Amino acid sequence: MKSKKEKQKLINELREVPIVQIACQKTGISRASFYRWKKEDKKFAKEANEAIFEGSLFINDLAESQLISAIKEQNMPSITFWLKHHHPTYTNKLEIVDHLKHSKERLTKEEHALMKEALKLALPKKHERKKNKY
Repeated sequence: MKSKKEKQKLINELREVPIVQIACQKTGISRASFYRWKKEDKKFAKEANEAIFEGSLFINDLAESQLISAIKEQNMPSITFWLKHHHPTYTNKLEIVDHLKHSKERLTKEEHALMKEALKLALPKKHERKKNKY
């Protein structure tokens, strides 16, 4: 029964700090035991994964709260980070500019055959088009 209590203690710790090494140190349980339990006990494995996920959400909330506090204190790197990741005007952009040139030259027979084959492969067959209509 001792291992059941230890497992629950470790699960609870992972909800607070979703890092296995730290949770194991805080609870006095070895990492080897954690991974052995995870391998041997499906229920524990599921609970541990859920706890790590919940813990990650908790840490994300904590980090976002700290970021907002830094923004309120007019910390420029924090302001820049927030804008880059939350405002479309400040995101990193890649702009591709090209100019099309139109040619009035006719396709060669080989080019025409290739184009026809490519279109056949790209477009669904008539009976498939009818099935996929909205």
